[in-house]
Amino acid sequence: MTCNIYARRLACGALILLFGAILVRAQTVGESRTRIHDPEAEAAQKLLAEAQAAFSAKEYATAAQKYQAYIAKKPDDAYAHFQLGYAYTAMQRPRDAKPEYAKAAELDPKMAPAYLNLGVTLLDLGETSAALPPLQKAADLAPADAHARFLVGLAFQRSGNMSAAVEQYRAAEKIDDKNVDIREALGSALFASSRPADAEAEFRAALALQPDSAKAHLGLARCLIAENKSDAAAAELDAYLKARPNDSAARLERASLLVDAAKFQDAIDELDVAAAGKPENLRALTLRAQADLGMKNYDAAIPALQKAATLAPRDAQFPAALGHVYLEKKDYPRALQTLTLAFKMNPQSNDVLGELIAAEYFTNNYQAALQALDLLSQRQPLSLGNWFTRATCFDKLREAAQALNAYQEFLQLNKDENNDMYFVATARVRTLQRELKEHKR
Repeated sequence: MTCNIYARRLACGALILLFGAILVRAQTVGESRTRIHDPEAEAAQKLLAEAQAAFSAKEYATAAQKYQAYIAKKPDDAYAHFQLGYAYTAMQRPRDAKPEYAKAAELDPKMAPAYLNLGVTLLDLGETSAALPPLQKAADLAPADAHARFLVGLAFQRSGNMSAAVEQYRAAEKIDDKNVDIREALGSALFASSRPADAEAEFRAALALQPDSAKAHLGLARCLIAENKSDAAAAELDAYLKARPNDSAARLERASLLVDAAKFQDAIDELDVAAAGKPENLRALTLRAQADLGMKNYDAAIPALQKAATLAPRDAQFPAALGHVYLEKKDYPRALQTLTLAFKMNPQSNDVLGELIAAEYFTNNYQAALQALDLLSQRQPLSLGNWFTRATCFDKLREAAQALNAYQEFLQLNKDENNDMYFVATARVRTLQRELKEHKR
């Protein structure tokens, strides 16, 4: 969407600048015709003068009518066709302008502005392939015109031929290296060609020429993101948002960078601005939940995760995250409920399985916890905490021999003799060994 608006702004500029030169030439032709004392010629000349006067007054509809009447009398006047095309352009009637520019170029094959405006009109109509030949012709007729070469690059970029677009933009840049639009377009094409470092140089050059260019700040931010320069990218997005404060997508992008940098409150502030009283989308809710979780603000994370789960009912990550939050809040029944749902949705997740084990344990479902531990052990080696939980489950179920074995396995793996689990395990090993010995007697 941005590229289309950008092209339209440049295209309109090309038309306005070129019309002045054509109008002067057409007026000169008209003045020479006034010397011919022929009623038909005089009537035609009058129509042309009226058309040009209406155009100068920005009365485009009247101008178009006068040009049409003139062309009916003088159909081979290339400049009149060009000016009629321009009148249609001014009235935002590109489909009517198109054949007039084409006719002007046909009647005068060296009229570069006719080819240029025809190409721009075709670009506006979305006829990119058709736009290339007239734009290239215009560039060939006016080799010192950076803007014509720029428009050829734009046509190639829209057609998806990035290498050709880069070549044309570079040619335009050689003609006019102080043109911010050309620098920005070249940066965009280089970025689309997976050359973020080269694109970064162009966007920085554009900012050196125009420090407040929102487009250059945004382009540079995207390059920096691609280069994993998150802090610098966040700063560029901040600069961009000062000029474009209503760009919610850019705010979400900046919030994402802030979350990655563990600047959670800044991310929340950015998300609040982006929301502006309207419902948040899935990405915004996900970022909000991540920021709240990063600050251990579990009460705030819960509604964000619940809304996200409603928007994406088949995505297991949201009930999994909710289950984690409920575990942290020691709301074990809800943790068990949501983690069971998450595991049903994604039974291959060992992370969810690990948290489900904890939920089963803390709700005193020791047998279920052991079954989940058995499943986890088939997928990966049990961790130190897993062995302690396993031992404790057997202990709670009064299965002394299996509890003793699990505690001993834990102690063999444990390297920290100062943690609480170590002291519990050593004490239980002594007690269980004594109980089993007495039982044998």
